Amino acid sequence: MANTVQARKRARQALAARAHNASLRSRLRTAIKAVRKAVDAGDKAAAQAAFQQQVSIIDSIADKQIIHKNKAARHKSRLSAAIKAMGAAA
Repeated sequence: MANTVQARKRARQALAARAHNASLRSRLRTAIKAVRKAVDAGDKAAAQAAFQQQVSIIDSIADKQIIHKNKAARHKSRLSAAIKAMGAAA
């Protein structure tokens, strides 16, 4: 356990930050799942609408450095590719 007042305060702050970051990561995963669900349903229009809506969430979480910007780009790229593949399959 922390011995100094400053260290105790930083420990408290770290717990609060960890909880906040965990909620943002959960929000990211939910956003990705929403697009995947639309893709799996086979409705390309709904998938594109969901993708457009979720891109801003993914970008905002990357801007807050919860995930790396390249990871955000990778997720967006894979979701976009999955949507484009729907048109080729149909």
